[in-house]
Amino acid sequence: PVTDGSRELHRLCAQLEFLLQFDLKEKRSFFGQRKDYWDFLCQGLAQRRQEHEGIRFVTSLDKLKTPVGRGRAFLRYCLVHRQLAESLQLCLLDPESLCEWYYARSPFLSSQLRVEILRSLYELDGITFHLAL
Repeated sequence: PVTDGSRELHRLCAQLEFLLQFDLKEKRSFFGQRKDYWDFLCQGLAQRRQEHEGIRFVTSLDKLKTPVGRGRAFLRYCLVHRQLAESLQLCLLDPESLCEWYYARSPFLSSQLRVEILRSLYELDGITFHLAL
């Protein structure tokens, strides 16, 4: 199993975060806090489901104060529970929402790249992750 000490895990998470932040439009909350991919994931999952266990788990963690920290915790939760590809796929279903959150250079706006990304993420479901959540 992959554990917290794995260099490959840290590279994977950094690449996932880079991908989710690449060409992300700058948005602000009502109180002026910058929104990040965490907010995109929350909105995308809320449109498709009643409630996602990963979102509920991450929002219950009082130590996490920033959208980036919550996003990182969500990615780890999804890796452990083999839900990353499915969760991201749900967020990528609505083209209008994608255009609302991402500029044109985002790989999420290319149907071919989206398919390749999701295919790679579904392959991660075959890997066991033992991570501290």
